[in-house]
Amino acid sequence: MSEARRELTIVALNARGEGVATDGTVAPLALPGETALTEADGERARVVAIAVASADRAEPICAYFGRCGGCAAQHMSARLYSAWKRDGVVRALSRAGVAAEVGPLIDVHGEGRRRATFHARFVDGHEQVGFMRARAHDIIAVDACPLFAPGLAGAIRSANALAAAVRGISKPLDIQATATLGGLDFDLRGSGAPDDLTRRKLVAAAERLDLARLSVHGETIVERRPPEILFGDVLAIPPPGGFLQASEAGERALADGAAAALVGAKRVADLFCGAGAFALRLARAHEVFAVDSDAAALAALTRAAGAATGLRAVHAETRDLFRRPLTGAELARFDAVLFDPPRAGAEAEARALVAGGPPLVVAVSCNADSFARDARILIGGGYEIGPVAALDQFRFSPHVELLAAFRRRPVKRRKGPLG
Repeated sequence: MSEARRELTIVALNARGEGVATDGTVAPLALPGETALTEADGERARVVAIAVASADRAEPICAYFGRCGGCAAQHMSARLYSAWKRDGVVRALSRAGVAAEVGPLIDVHGEGRRRATFHARFVDGHEQVGFMRARAHDIIAVDACPLFAPGLAGAIRSANALAAAVRGISKPLDIQATATLGGLDFDLRGSGAPDDLTRRKLVAAAERLDLARLSVHGETIVERRPPEILFGDVLAIPPPGGFLQASEAGERALADGAAAALVGAKRVADLFCGAGAFALRLARAHEVFAVDSDAAALAALTRAAGAATGLRAVHAETRDLFRRPLTGAELARFDAVLFDPPRAGAEAEARALVAGGPPLVVAVSCNADSFARDARILIGGGYEIGPVAALDQFRFSPHVELLAAFRRRPVKRRKGPLG
């Protein structure tokens, strides 16, 4: 064997789904129990061949796997994949000192991803459009993705056409596509405000591609049809590029889980509410106070609530909950709080809830580490954590959604001298 090559025995998977050898060397695409022939690749090892394969090795469903950086785990069996993702949640909770029951991984991929972000680079007058290459900064062009929902059909072709329409800019471009009831909704970021000529090219491209809406940096260039999304049975039009759960099935599962935990609560605060994926569903049975820092998202929520029939009262407030969480008398108005923060979590709000929160808190998270930190704060302040649900809507990626309810422990009163 060449000195540049060596055999590694793989014993574990790291958080990114990469194989870890007995000596700690990271070998992407290798699995526990395998013997891999490798070459040095910086601080890592590149797998040249699998000398002894694991019984948990699976055939990838996509020809781009291993080159495209969008997926990390197509080579894992369903058993290993589920265990790896659930174990990541268990380890995050353990590191934070949180003891909680974690259920089996729940598949909520549904029909697939309804949103994708393509990247474009312009080199020598030509555009390169696709996804980021695995462990690199260049782009790999793709002609299909098996994880897309049917509503994203045509998104790759359209992304290429939109990149061509702004050809000539020197900055990298992100092209976000969303499947809506009205058709494809695109938001371009990185190009800066378009000049008049580019604006006309984009309008013509949107017409040719039959897009519902086309925006640049959140500014609508043309809306040919309303890019509507159903939140439960309420129609809403999220702002360009606004937050949206990755799959319809994932959003529905999270909302249903939250609703089940909130039964009996009259007044609910929905914090980090976005355009209303939870709030507009909850308003069928609860009075809802919705809070988010994104004014455009809250405006979309308010319009949707105003147009719907049969909802209970929905109030909204634009507020940066990282800097100014709900506290004291504000929290005292509610029977329960639901929060679904960005990946950074809700540390400030968790501390405020400990100081004066309602008896029930429902936490949704897309980051196991920040969820575990916030859970530790709530538990340390008098809440008890229920079972943690781990939901998989980002299939073949390391990401997992979490849902858990926290109930305040009853205060034990000291007995007086008469008992």
